[in-house]
Amino acid sequence: MIKAGYICLLVIIHAAGTGLQAQDTASDLREQVRLYGQAEVTIPYPGKIGAGILTRQVSITSYRNGSLYISLSRKTVDWFLSQKYIYSIIPHTAIKGGYSASSVAEAMQWHSYPTYRQYDSIMRKFAGTYPDFCRLDTIGTTVDGRLLLALKISDNVNADEDKPQVFYSSSIHGDEIGGYVLMLRLADYLLNNHETDSLAKRLVSNLEIWINPLANPDGTYTSGNTVDYAERYNAHGEDLNRNFPDPLQQYSPEKETVEMVSFMKKHRFVISANFHAGSEVVNYPWDRWERLHADDAWFNHISRAYADTVHKYSPPDYLSFLYDGITNGYYWYQVFGGRQDYMTYERQGREVTIELDYTKMTPPSQLDSLWKYNWRSLMEYLGNAMYGVHGKVMDETTARPLKARVFIRNHDQDSSMVYSDSLTGSFTRLLMNGSWDITFSAKGYRDTTVTAVNVGEHKAVYLNVLLRSQTMNFDSLRPYIWPNPAVSKVSCYLPSSLHGQINVSIFSMAGKKEADFNTVYTPGTPFEIDLSRLSAGNYYIVFRNLTTGLRRAGKIVVLGYR
Repeated sequence: MIKAGYICLLVIIHAAGTGLQAQDTASDLREQVRLYGQAEVTIPYPGKIGAGILTRQVSITSYRNGSLYISLSRKTVDWFLSQKYIYSIIPHTAIKGGYSASSVAEAMQWHSYPTYRQYDSIMRKFAGTYPDFCRLDTIGTTVDGRLLLALKISDNVNADEDKPQVFYSSSIHGDEIGGYVLMLRLADYLLNNHETDSLAKRLVSNLEIWINPLANPDGTYTSGNTVDYAERYNAHGEDLNRNFPDPLQQYSPEKETVEMVSFMKKHRFVISANFHAGSEVVNYPWDRWERLHADDAWFNHISRAYADTVHKYSPPDYLSFLYDGITNGYYWYQVFGGRQDYMTYERQGREVTIELDYTKMTPPSQLDSLWKYNWRSLMEYLGNAMYGVHGKVMDETTARPLKARVFIRNHDQDSSMVYSDSLTGSFTRLLMNGSWDITFSAKGYRDTTVTAVNVGEHKAVYLNVLLRSQTMNFDSLRPYIWPNPAVSKVSCYLPSSLHGQINVSIFSMAGKKEADFNTVYTPGTPFEIDLSRLSAGNYYIVFRNLTTGLRRAGKIVVLGYR
């Protein structure tokens, strides 16, 4: 069982206190920060307004049992002392050895923490051993020049495929490292079991999985190569999980944040999670403000599923904090500049923060338990990216992919809509079960609303949406197809610009190619298309000139035989 790790002597100092005792305690607090780069204190809970003032100046790490837990760095300890709070110091617990592995082989037994050099070797080993399924990428570098590494895992890993992208990242706080080993072990499990474990196979086949095991290597490896003196902050003493762009505060990014934001902008992460320690709870948006996310019910649902699955395989008191292991972030305590809200608000992704262990540096003897409790939930959480509404948005006339806003009227707010990709037209909209009217809009095109889209539990709905330009002369550019609806065949007139060798492709509304053939088009001369092998339903058809690449598209309705 993962046990709470703070059994300590608390030293009390009163706000109005004077004399030697107060001075010694303040000196002790500064000394702890000087020696270890940080110190943790508790204060009586000052209420939402008071906590809101504090969270703009220092790093709140938890609120429980009537106390606010605060981490202080070299940059914040003097401000904190100047405010004359009544506080209690949590003495620093030194690592007594036995945390670091002696070799890469030992580290890959996942019962200890790798050294920094072993970590680098393990990541390279994954990519070298599974070159068709794993690629090593560098997000960037830290203040001290260490690498921010990420693995891409997919069944065609060297291609940029049109699949939903998902992202796991751990230990943005350098001393919260149980998740660090958990992420390495998850990568190992996916690569070793993608042919034998049915869920692992589905994930690797249908998603592009990105894993960044260690988001703050400077904090984790302050000693140089081992985790013995790990601390929360980066090399500048900044809390990286208070450092992301936030509409409610000034943005002064650290190097690691700049690199991570750049990486996130290169990808379209549908769902993600950020792993921490210090509590045991799944925390979902928003952290920064009281109003709920438009998809609050969905966030609650997936968080509940994560915790409930954990509960099947763990002791009854694990991951049971707050609402039996889940919470809305603001309800717990307010955070500005957090990665969770940045990913969800600015990048239109869906991210949660998962606190894995009350003990920030999970003892090596408990790492295996941490894995056994969580690995199924880790897999199933990624699987959420395969559900909901998926599809493509294209120009009705040219079949060109479009970047379009995908939104739900009277539902979406605070940037909860998503966008289709400008290169592929693909989109993913994760939604709670129910019937939804989804509107697609793009500059220069007429809005199109698809009504009564039925979303089911662990099901995917596929839509292909064709938007009509507001300005084009369609009579001269659009194919003319008749009869439409049709039973067994149609005739086609095409724009003269398509004359010559053409390819004809017919797709179901779910995006499956149902027919594909080449023919020759002579302007003014119609040609026939046999529909007898198609089931009744709606289809879209793309005509492409094999010489020029010019495309035109249309819709057909097949009635089937009567």
